[in-house]
Amino acid sequence: MQNLALDGELKDGCHTQVVRVYYEDTDFTGIVYHANYLRYMERGRTNYLRLIGADHRLLFEQTEKEAPGFAFVVRAMNIDFLKPARMDDILHIVSDPVEVKGASVTIRQKVMRGEELLVEAQVKVAFISGGRAKPIPKPLRIAMRADQESAGKTAL
Repeated sequence: MQNLALDGELKDGCHTQVVRVYYEDTDFTGIVYHANYLRYMERGRTNYLRLIGADHRLLFEQTEKEAPGFAFVVRAMNIDFLKPARMDDILHIVSDPVEVKGASVTIRQKVMRGEELLVEAQVKVAFISGGRAKPIPKPLRIAMRADQESAGKTAL
């Protein structure tokens, strides 16, 4: 059974994940350590896939048969740190897939505190097997495209 509060929510083709900033997330100045934003965004991407029906365990089991040694890897990331988050802030991690190609997906991610944009990133994730790029498993590509089309976004 999925815990939607824990996994975030899908709305208009975007995924939103709520994260509270804990003491352990901050550096000695009391602001979020920069690498923790990457963790928050990774959780957002993972839960986006879960909510569109990509059961990670099942996907991994099926894919391992077709593409032994496969992995999803971050191929590229552009990130802008605009404003700091602090302990006890409630953040919204917004993930918006903007392009799905054969072997990669590009996702725009934002870290928001209310209406305030703190961090913005463009992340390109590639699917590899045997050290080479391979097509993303068809069920996952279809689920991503269907999610985008249901939100009224242009075809990817």
